[in-house]
Amino acid sequence: MSSSKTPVAPVAAKVPHRIAQLGRVRIDDYAWMKDDNWQQVLRDPKTLRADVRDHLDAENAFTKAVLADTEALQAEMFAEMKGRIKEDDSSVPSPDGPYDYYSRYAIGAEHPIHARRPRGQADGEKVLLDEDALAKGKAFFQVGAASHSPDHALYAWAADEQGSEYYQIRVKDLATCQEVGQPIESAYGDFTFSPDSQWIFWIWRDENARPAKVFRRPARGGDDTLVYEERDDGMFLGVGAASDDSHILIHVGNQETTEILLIPATDPTAAPVVAEPRRVGVKYSLDHWTDRWVIRTNDDEAVDFKLAISEAAVPAKATWRDWIAHQPGRYITGFAAFAGHLVRAERVNALDRLVVMARGGDEHIVDFDEEAYALNLEGGYEYDTTVTRFVYQSPTTPRQTFDYDMASRERTLRKTQEIPSGHDPSRYVARRLTATAPDGAEVPITLLMLKDTPQDGTAPVLLYGYGSYGHAMEPSFSIRNLSLVDRGWIWATAHIRGGSDKGWGWFLDGRKDKKPNTFTDFIACAEHLAAEGYGSKGRIAAYGGSAGGMLMGAVANLRPDLWGAIIAAVPFVDVLNTMSDTTLPLTPPEWPEWGNPIDDAAAYDLIEGYSPYDRVSPQAYPPILATGGLSDPRVTYWEPAKWVAKLREHTTGDAPILLKINMEAGHGGASGRFDFLKEIALDYAFAVWALKRT
Repeated sequence: MSSSKTPVAPVAAKVPHRIAQLGRVRIDDYAWMKDDNWQQVLRDPKTLRADVRDHLDAENAFTKAVLADTEALQAEMFAEMKGRIKEDDSSVPSPDGPYDYYSRYAIGAEHPIHARRPRGQADGEKVLLDEDALAKGKAFFQVGAASHSPDHALYAWAADEQGSEYYQIRVKDLATCQEVGQPIESAYGDFTFSPDSQWIFWIWRDENARPAKVFRRPARGGDDTLVYEERDDGMFLGVGAASDDSHILIHVGNQETTEILLIPATDPTAAPVVAEPRRVGVKYSLDHWTDRWVIRTNDDEAVDFKLAISEAAVPAKATWRDWIAHQPGRYITGFAAFAGHLVRAERVNALDRLVVMARGGDEHIVDFDEEAYALNLEGGYEYDTTVTRFVYQSPTTPRQTFDYDMASRERTLRKTQEIPSGHDPSRYVARRLTATAPDGAEVPITLLMLKDTPQDGTAPVLLYGYGSYGHAMEPSFSIRNLSLVDRGWIWATAHIRGGSDKGWGWFLDGRKDKKPNTFTDFIACAEHLAAEGYGSKGRIAAYGGSAGGMLMGAVANLRPDLWGAIIAAVPFVDVLNTMSDTTLPLTPPEWPEWGNPIDDAAAYDLIEGYSPYDRVSPQAYPPILATGGLSDPRVTYWEPAKWVAKLREHTTGDAPILLKINMEAGHGGASGRFDFLKEIALDYAFAVWALKRT
């Protein structure tokens, strides 16, 4: 440290709290950090209990003092990342009827402007929503859903001003530019207009921040009518419209079970009808394709999903006919319906492709030749069209937006992501490696590095992982990661079990009683990298956020010797306590992922056996940076705070263990496009600083 005074870490008070559960007893010394009034804190962070606030302020001050010597590097990295962003960037316009809809940024703006102009014309812009103007003077501002009505007369948006994910929905008349009706309060960030533009369907969040009810309101204002109430706290809700505008769809589901309810667009006030009743373990999604339903499902042991069709008005299981059969290892991730074509997205061995099918039955594949890449179907507003849209990118190739004519098979490059400070793909190399897990599973790893980076174990490595909920870590382009790679680092992404990188079975093999596979896969990736000369033991920084932060906590306990640093962003580390607290927003919905330790002794023992907070033990932990958000409803602020306190109490080494809580944000951190980069720069600067200590 250049400072003459060495910072002193806060010492959290220990207040033993006894918890008896299923005949088991545990003592939680730091339970006091959870404000009993946490629901109010989500809505108004100023109400946080004074002693908790004082402790978090002390932690933030300590982290700032310890990392004072990195502030110049943080500023340098932030400037680099910002320099790779086109400040006056804009999206490729999406046509819908008489207009092209798009978003754009003004120079210096943290938030976008949503706009439209007459179709095919360069002039005549009408601003629909200026997010930056609405965000002025607010510490946090984030828009969730934002959309025009099908008749183009109204514009609605959902805004969160605390980071709590309680949204307020407002509707504007585009002819008068005046808001209509009263704002919708306590909403989820998801809504849809009815196809006739007369109604808006929205989701209400209860006092525990769970989506619990679907309401219908006249689009220009009026009374709300309850459309659907979900009685099971373990289910999430969503609402949308079929691609052909024939129905409004209410989605009910969790990680393993789905139920969809239908409302005919011809009668938006009709009571919803269940398509196929929920059956535990059966997931499905569906869309209406002019004269039939297309159903994507894992029913009948189709682990990696199949497509079925139904001509019935209500597509119950008895009416399904297999269409695209299940093939193990070919994971059908989704599909998009158009009047004359249907496009399905598939993933094979952690690589994406698109398959275009004409109504007559012919099909062809859209893919690319790079060793590792990401391919995402974006579609558009219009149904009666032969043109769809997809985005291609790779670790070395910036985002490329293509319009694709499904009939002629012609690709039109509409936009390549511009890097104002410059980017030469030929300077870099992306590679795909395979690590072998302890049980023999082959785990893909994607690398990005400079071509001249030595492969002799001397280069520092950042190994990123997630491995939960079936989320795949796609090998995409990142303007952020280059700030490490350009300094001689190797960026590695571990495609571990618990994600769906190699199919839905890859997810199933990393959840519930198989959750430890996620952790051992990640460790196997680190060991394989070191064995191949990509970094070395103690020269690898591990990085993960949310459930990936749980991964960080687990591997810190299992193999602290492997890591030169660990960065745990909004880490889900207090797993046993959180999964035992039914008042928390995500607890019942996530029992299918982790198990229910309230009723199931085996689940209790399994979770207790890997829960990072519960598994902290006397050993020399590496340098650790944990971050969180005060108004985060997903991973509450006290999880990283408790974890850091316990780590400091038990570590036998002298490596710093740091906590940074954003006192004005939630799960996603700062809301602005530039402010968010400051948090990433802190993470990366910490990694550089920590590995220089070794």
